[in-house]
Order: sequence, then structure tokens, then C-alpha cells
Amino acid sequence: MANKGKVYLVGAGPGDIGLLTVKGMRCLKKADVVVYDFHLNAQVLNYIKGEAEFIYAGKRGGRHTMTQDEINRTLLREAKAGKTVCRLKGGDPFVFGRGGEEAEALAEEGIEFEVVPGVSSSVAAPAYAGIPLTHRKYSSSFAVVPGYEDITKENSSIDWQKLATGVGTLVILMAVKNIEALTGKLIQYGRPPETPVAVIRWGTRAEQRTLVSTLSEVAAAMKEKEIRPPAVIVIGEVVKLRDKLAWFEKKPLFGHRILVTREHTEGFEELEDLGAEVMEFPTLEIRPPESWAELDQAIEGIDSYDWLIFTSGTGVRYFFRRLRELGKDIRSLKGLKICAIGTKTASAVEKLYLKVDMVPGEFRAEGLIKAFSEAGGLKGLKFLLPRAGEAREIFPEKVRELGGLIDTPVAYRAVLPEAKGKRLKRFLKEGRITIAAFTSGATFTNFVRIMDEPPAEIFKGIAIAAIGPVTAGRIEKEGLKVEIMPASSTTLALSGAIRDWVLANTTPTL
Repeated sequence: MANKGKVYLVGAGPGDIGLLTVKGMRCLKKADVVVYDFHLNAQVLNYIKGEAEFIYAGKRGGRHTMTQDEINRTLLREAKAGKTVCRLKGGDPFVFGRGGEEAEALAEEGIEFEVVPGVSSSVAAPAYAGIPLTHRKYSSSFAVVPGYEDITKENSSIDWQKLATGVGTLVILMAVKNIEALTGKLIQYGRPPETPVAVIRWGTRAEQRTLVSTLSEVAAAMKEKEIRPPAVIVIGEVVKLRDKLAWFEKKPLFGHRILVTREHTEGFEELEDLGAEVMEFPTLEIRPPESWAELDQAIEGIDSYDWLIFTSGTGVRYFFRRLRELGKDIRSLKGLKICAIGTKTASAVEKLYLKVDMVPGEFRAEGLIKAFSEAGGLKGLKFLLPRAGEAREIFPEKVRELGGLIDTPVAYRAVLPEAKGKRLKRFLKEGRITIAAFTSGATFTNFVRIMDEPPAEIFKGIAIAAIGPVTAGRIEKEGLKVEIMPASSTTLALSGAIRDWVLANTTPTL
């Protein structure tokens, strides 16, 4: 009998990726199959291993991609095939997430499963709006109920009469369409019409908007402001604390969603700390070279070089990995000077307990030429530059022109990933991206290819940030304007330039 797999029912939280639990992240990273919902931060999916299968089971605007029975059958089928399955659900799987039904189906078939709780929007959205659900002076109890049920039917599963006065704070989910009937019923059953109410749309996300009203007036206010799902509704005296405790919407970069076209958002943490949402969408996938022959030959003759030049941390990683695979180590570099382009590249070298002899002030080919010229020239020197395939030829050509020798073996390749751009394309068209940041010309070129639309249409109303003049030049060739560019071509400098630009310019349009 084939080994059965295992299913993890994982709550992904309400939207802010920082609210995904550590255990939830671990389950994602080891999954063979991920069955996921609509109301998720798209960035979560970037943590899933590349070979995992994605199965979309979401619902948007009442339209089901898969019925609950179909979802249950999918989980059973994949687990019985011996796979590790992550059922990724927004919020918490057991809070109106139908996770209980899925767990029952698995238990009945003898499939091993675990439940990984998530942060429910019922507590997260109010917290991000500055509203505590309980407070010693205002409320010592709260209830969370769904609001999609027709409350006019005789056999309602919710006792609204008891809820109206029986709890201090009432949190209602999925109630936008029924808000007028719900508030009318609560007033009918004794809840004062002047009771404060907060409606929080897209809680914890860059689009978060909070409407404060009263029980008798909130339905009309929501209609006037055209509030649509998803929204969390909080009813109770604790709403009064929002004026004092609101924190998320006061962050200086709140409302900005910044697109970063690279793996991992290291270097952009400050933007998140200041309230922006950083949306990661890698447009380059790093792979080994098609052949190691050139690099192997260079490593075998490593003692013939005067300088070893690294242009990225990736180059450092792949070069030293191959060095080890050939049975060598850092002792083979004795007498060789090392140049690193950029402080982060230098840091990657120094972590190997190697000294970096030169870090040019300008982090591109022109800066390299200047640095070596000021250090005594290039004539008679021999350089080894392990690099990406299809890299710029400006530096190698100039070295040869000035009398030096240089070998440029391919240490790694940056290829176009099999990216899923459907959701991002929708975000762009709906104006839910305010800034797009590019760290190389290749990330921009690949992004345009993935989106498969004219650049002018893709970036309409979006500020473009480029890490340096070479990247900016590639973007401007498409007739686009680069609004943001740091003086120094590093990720940290780019992050700082984005921060300064936002603070100096208009408010976001999300």
C-alpha cells in the first residue's frame, strides 16, 4: 500500500505577510501541493518551493472556483498520492474558514493532518484600526459572528436578540450586503442607535480604510462611501478609542504598495517599518551555467591572476561553491587581490574570512575603470571576473583597451522564471501598486515580458524606481520616466530614495 501523505490546514492571516506564523511558513516551504484561497497576500506564495504544484480554490465576489466538496476531494486525492499538502486559507482555518469541514473529510479517510492557526481578520483588522476588542473601561466581552445570513428567515442560526445586548463588542464578518437589516435588527432588540460602529475594509493591507459612524447611520454612510467587501464591522463603545489608538494608518508610508522585482525583500525592511507594503515579484531565476568548463579552467589556473572581481553576492556564492566542488578552498586564492562591487558584495566575501582590497565608489563598470586607473592602471594586470551570462561588456573591453588581460567565465545564469502574473496584472490595472522598483535592466525587461502588455499601459500612474543609471537607461528606452534613483547603486540606497521620494511627494492613490 502506498504511503499516505499529510495535509496541513494553515491560516495565512488577514493580509499583512508579517502576521503569517513561523510554523505556517515552515509548512509552506515543504509542501508538494498548495491549495490556496483568494484573500491572501500574493507575496506569501513566493515562499513556496519552486517545484510545488499550485491549485487555486478561491472565491471572489461570490464566484466559486471550486465547491467545498471539490476542495475536500482534492485534498484527499493529493494526500493519498503520498504528497505533503498545504491547504492555505486566509485568516484562521477554523474561524468561518470551513477548515472544520475539511478536517472532518480527512479524518474520515484516515489522512494525517495538522491545523496551523492563523490570525483572524476579526481581531487583526480592529487592532490595525486602533480598536481593542476588550478594554477594562468599555467592554469585557466580545462575539464574532457572520453577517451573510438572511436574518429575516424564521430559523436563523444566530440569536440576534441575545447578541444585541448580551456582549460588549460585536464583530461581524461578511456583512456589507446585509448591513442595513443587521443594524435595524440590533436596534430593534435594544442596542442603542448611537452605539459607535467602525467598518474596516481590507484590514492590515495597504488599502485599509476605516469608516466610523453609529449604529443608526452606518448603513447610509457605507452606501455613500461605496464600501464593498471585504470588511470587518465592529460595534461597541471600544470604537471610541480609535481616535487615540490609531497607529497603522498614521505611518508615513501607509497606503503605498511597492513592487520589488527580485527575490527576497532584504534591504527594503525600512519601507515596511514605515507602513508600506512591499510586494515581491521575482523576474529573475538564478541557475547554474549550462557548462562549468570556462569557470573550471579559470579556477585551475587561479594563481595566474592578479585580481578576482565580484559584482554580486550571487557571483560570490556560485564561485566559491564551484571552488569547493573542484576540491579547492580559500587557500587557493593566496596572493590574489579581491575587488567587490558594492558593500553587500564585499560583505558576502568578508563572511568567508577574506579581505576585500577594493570597493569602487561607483558601483558599475565605469566606476571600476576609474578605481583601477587611480590605483596605478590596468596595463599588465590579469583579472578574473566570474559573472552572470549576458553581462555588460564595457569593463572587459576597457581592460583590454588599456593593456590588461581579463577572463569572464559564466558562474551563473539569470533566466525568466515561470512567474504567475495574473494577480499582479490585476493589481496594476486596479491602481493598487504605487511604486515599481527595479534592481537591474534584466528585471525590468523580464517584468514587461511576463506582463505581456505595452510598458506605457503597465506603468500608468505608477512611479518607477531604478537602482542606478544603467537600469534607468534600459527603462527610459521604452519611453518611460524614472522618478526615483539613488546616488549610490545599492538596495539600501534605493530603499532610502523611495522613502525620501514618498515623503516629499503626494499621498498614495490606493
